[in-house]
Amino acid sequence: MRVNMHTHSVFCDGKDTPREMIETAIEKGFDILGFSGHGHSPCDDVSMSLEATAEYIRTIRSLQKEYQDRITIYLGIEQDKTCRIPSKDPYDFVIGSVHFLSKEDKHVPIDMSKDVFISLLEEFYDGDFTAMAEAYYSEITQMKDFEEVDIIGHLDLLMKYNEDESFIRFDDPSYVKLAEQCIYTIGTSKLFEVNTGAIARGMRKSPYPAKNLLEILHSAGAGIMLNSDCHDRRYLDCAFPESLALIRSCGFDCLYILKDGEFIPVDIDQFH
Repeated sequence: MRVNMHTHSVFCDGKDTPREMIETAIEKGFDILGFSGHGHSPCDDVSMSLEATAEYIRTIRSLQKEYQDRITIYLGIEQDKTCRIPSKDPYDFVIGSVHFLSKEDKHVPIDMSKDVFISLLEEFYDGDFTAMAEAYYSEITQMKDFEEVDIIGHLDLLMKYNEDESFIRFDDPSYVKLAEQCIYTIGTSKLFEVNTGAIARGMRKSPYPAKNLLEILHSAGAGIMLNSDCHDRRYLDCAFPESLALIRSCGFDCLYILKDGEFIPVDIDQFH
């Protein structure tokens, strides 16, 4: 089995049309492909406009029917914490993510560039990474009560530019405690994704979240899935074998998939 539920297209900041992405998924042996365009947000320049969102919904639903005998297609949305959608309808699933941190009415992206990240750290938190992490994980934790959210996206996104640990060590006790509190508070109320997107972009050598947080997720009994956060069809299955090995090493024996409107666990040995 091969699955990806975090997929972007030309409707937001992806490079490929949905049809191109589907054809590549079929070529790569995918069984399930979920589209998750960036939901409309006034502070997010790459999010879909309301008009584009309507066309996105129509397009994915049409392709879903067209390809139903070749691959299972799901219509999803990646909802940013700054701008909730009115309800889950008409989507099959919702990924909840934090891409921005805010101060008063100013929203600054975490993952646009390293320079913007440093500016955010200095302007909002006086260079205190732990204070920034506290704010970030507080935002993530609040999505526990977002009924429409099924999946927590890229849990430790704020570590995107920290591969060399120049901001903080991955095992820094104060940082790990904040992430752990977030994980245990959310618990089993949401699924978490293992996200290989930063590997495809050359920013990290391993997926989100880092291994130590994956181990905490396992201890907390959380359910997970493996996604590529694909913006370029060439990387639709980026680092999947390596990530599956990492997931196994942390003790997980199953991954979750969407089937008949419900997320169900599937033995990890069924995936490749």
